[in-house]
Amino acid sequence: MTEDASGLTYPFEDAPAFGTPREIAPGVLWVQLPLPMSLNHINVYLLEGTNGWTIVDTGMRGEDARNLWQEIVDNVLGGKPIDQIVCTHMHPDHTGQAGFISTEWHAPLLMSYSEYYQARVMSTMMGSGGWQMTEYFERCGISTAFLENMRSGSNFTPQPEDYPLPVSFLRLTDGDVMDIGAYQWQVITGKGHSPEHVCLYCRELSLLISGDQILPVITSNVSVYPTEPEGNPLLGWMESHVKFQSLIPDDVFVLPAHNSPFMGVQARLQQLIDHHEDRMLIIEENCTKPTPATDLLPFLFKRKLESQNMFMGLGECVAHLNCLMSRKRIERTLDGNLFVYQSVDPTLKDRAHPDHHEPPDGAPQMV
Repeated sequence: MTEDASGLTYPFEDAPAFGTPREIAPGVLWVQLPLPMSLNHINVYLLEGTNGWTIVDTGMRGEDARNLWQEIVDNVLGGKPIDQIVCTHMHPDHTGQAGFISTEWHAPLLMSYSEYYQARVMSTMMGSGGWQMTEYFERCGISTAFLENMRSGSNFTPQPEDYPLPVSFLRLTDGDVMDIGAYQWQVITGKGHSPEHVCLYCRELSLLISGDQILPVITSNVSVYPTEPEGNPLLGWMESHVKFQSLIPDDVFVLPAHNSPFMGVQARLQQLIDHHEDRMLIIEENCTKPTPATDLLPFLFKRKLESQNMFMGLGECVAHLNCLMSRKRIERTLDGNLFVYQSVDPTLKDRAHPDHHEPPDGAPQMV
């Protein structure tokens, strides 16, 4: 068992090899699958029922993960079928293999309503373009030339799907209880990173499968997108963490979708709240004169953002700005075709806090 500088503890010294299960508790297996990005893994969890298995999250589309799932079915499940698939939320590293698993083993997909329908339209969100997307980015300070360069790349081109998302699903809602084997798993939903993110809490085993809602090392991306330019996902993110603080005891063992399972959930929830409050204060202190969103990025991220990282970083920045506007701490005006932001309190820069966290070294992660 190790402990990090923030006080979180990690019972496992290392992670299992890709596709190799590790038992967390009776009937609960942890498996890592590869991701083709700097964050090179996702954790998925297998829950043993009386007659079959429940799969929680599925990994990214692609042959590597698909072959690992076939090996897991052949060698790990003890001859029991896959009963059902739970996807915690819409992002492709969580839903990517749902179509394959559902098709091959006739397993129904369980998701929250918002996440299922967001997943169905996500692949066309950027590819469809439209004036709304162009206007959103231009008002944030992104040049037309930058947008055109991005459109010509693969990031804006939806790819054909060999195993698309299943055409039906079973709805999960906050407070539902799933009976899996000898244990009950309560559905607790959060929002911010995605609209109706599902977490599963087993009181008897003292386990929380947290997906991307609570991660121990990195902070999940909380962004405003062109599809909802006036959205306030950061408010939902903060409110969700307060909700989890009230529901989850501190001795629970958290099984996240990335990094390692950990203990210390109450401390981590407060760290995540404090992190975003700190980011918002930094923005306020650097908006004493009318400032476009793109000019605020160096205060939030050390590394210069390019390509897709620019869009994710900008989305996070706008999420903080929209939350500040809802709190009446920032005002926004339209200067030509550019939004500029200014702190309501012009004296903030003169009393900036020297103990602010430094901007993170890495680029924002889409997790």
